[in-house]
Amino acid sequence: MGIFNTSSGKGFILVGFSDFPQLEVFLFLFILVFYLLTLFGNTTIIALSRLDLRLHTPMYFFLSHLSFLDLCYTTSTVPQLLINLCGFDRTISYGGCVAQLLIFLALVSTECLLLGVMAFDRYAAVCRPLHYTSIMHPQLCQTLAISSWISGLVNSVIQTGLVMAMPLCSHQLNHFFCEMPIFLKLACEDTEGTEAKMFVARTIILIFPATLILGSYGHIARAILRIKSMAGRRKAFGTCGSHLIVVSLFYGSGIYTYLQPIHRYSENEGKFVAVFYTILTPILNPLIYTLRNKDVKGALWKVLGKGSDLG
Repeated sequence: MGIFNTSSGKGFILVGFSDFPQLEVFLFLFILVFYLLTLFGNTTIIALSRLDLRLHTPMYFFLSHLSFLDLCYTTSTVPQLLINLCGFDRTISYGGCVAQLLIFLALVSTECLLLGVMAFDRYAAVCRPLHYTSIMHPQLCQTLAISSWISGLVNSVIQTGLVMAMPLCSHQLNHFFCEMPIFLKLACEDTEGTEAKMFVARTIILIFPATLILGSYGHIARAILRIKSMAGRRKAFGTCGSHLIVVSLFYGSGIYTYLQPIHRYSENEGKFVAVFYTILTPILNPLIYTLRNKDVKGALWKVLGKGSDLG
């Protein structure tokens, strides 16, 4: 197999799910519905967080950032996937692939960090309620959010630069978008050194926030156990449990994709695992974080009520 030099500027062929033609129609409908729900759900959260003064709190400040992230990184992959599933065009230009890889990795890295920040915010709210407003003051919230975005972008620029400098043995990518492990799999040179550098960065981006989340929710669980009301405990554990389910799906699929040795990475399995963090978690986030929340329900009815009054 000859060397495909990425510096030549040639494009790539995205195999997508063409190896499973019997699933393509089902996947198209499934992904289209979830994508539309993701757009609606996350846009609603952002709008409500802006319109209702009761939602001008650190929790909803971070949640609006999370919703914006989910909108962006889903849109960076799903439209291309829908076109791919229709069989109209399975190619992507070299520039488009680099841009997709850079943007997607930056957004996912940012989300990893932001979820850790949100867990710290919940810890402060539950375990330090008397000092919460002094701990999570607006300046700190802004700093944490901006730091997450900048760190995610820096991580993406470094890793994208490393992987796109490698010569590839093929221009055919067995995936539905340009993702890091696929390029490492197609490299025509030894990637051990590159993988080692990337592993350090990925560990910081994935493991550190995940550890922070587990530690925060461990303290939250202890605080909940002190609640005397059984109904209060059940509600608090239900909310925290649903949060942890979404976080586990996101980090679990991310760790599977980015932290396992590249020689063990299965391209076909990787495509289906990628569906979890590109399709499922972006729609679960607005549902899980707001479904049982009276403030969000009240804000929604208030906005809908104003709309009906105007009509």
